[in-house]
Amino acid sequence: MNATETMSPVRQVQARLNYAVDSGATNRFHAINHDLDTFAHDAHQVAISNARSLTDAPSLEREGFMLADMPTRVRDFRDSAELERTYFAEVIAFIAGLSNADATVLSGPPALRFGEKASARDRSSGAQVARLVHSDTYKSGTQSFTEQCNPHPERTIARTVHHNIWRTFSPPPQDLPLALCDFRSVAPTDIIGAEAAFDNAAGEVIWTFEAMLFAFNPAHRWFYWPDMSVNEALVFKRYDSDPTRPWFVPHTAFEDPTAPADAPARASVEMRTISYWYE
Repeated sequence: MNATETMSPVRQVQARLNYAVDSGATNRFHAINHDLDTFAHDAHQVAISNARSLTDAPSLEREGFMLADMPTRVRDFRDSAELERTYFAEVIAFIAGLSNADATVLSGPPALRFGEKASARDRSSGAQVARLVHSDTYKSGTQSFTEQCNPHPERTIARTVHHNIWRTFSPPPQDLPLALCDFRSVAPTDIIGAEAAFDNAAGEVIWTFEAMLFAFNPAHRWFYWPDMSVNEALVFKRYDSDPTRPWFVPHTAFEDPTAPADAPARASVEMRTISYWYE
């Protein structure tokens, strides 16, 4: 069964998304345990368009994201050795071909996320799905990753682009798909500076970097692709040093109201890359 055969006829769904309110204090969200988050949630019902129903699909250089046909040879995404052996190279090769950059590198390990209905084993081995409107890095966080991952520190950087590559490996229909917001619909005043935090089993914070949360704005335009197959991937930007292009994309998991109650629990893998162009 492929994505075309299972494609929902619904052109738009209504769902509640968790925005944030800037408290003036540290707005922190945790990748592992969302119960430790310190920001104030601000839930809103929004319309999310089914991008499969559009004649003009969203693009990386316009909205800031795209759906890509990206076949994979990986058979078990839960196998970290197989990911390192096979998937890392697939992701680098795909983004290098897409960007035509001078160099493309991974900027972190794979992030496996599982929905609340997943097995206890899956939920203990990966992070929870991120049910908050966010973008992964901002300002100092972006600069830190750019410097740390630069494969040619002796050369002068002309441009960098940080990409996220998101893939579901649970079969369609997905109960908790990913929604992405058109970069052009976001006002600068919507951005809330925040900390992304990673903690250990005891709940102690072991690593933070600057990231982004967002305040609600009724002008935001949201999209998703229902019924994704394992050979499709969402590619979106978390940073572009060229200010004339999209340079961040708010995104969040949400409950698809058209998914049946017995839909498989979402399982997804996300990789992050940085592409470099040098003078």
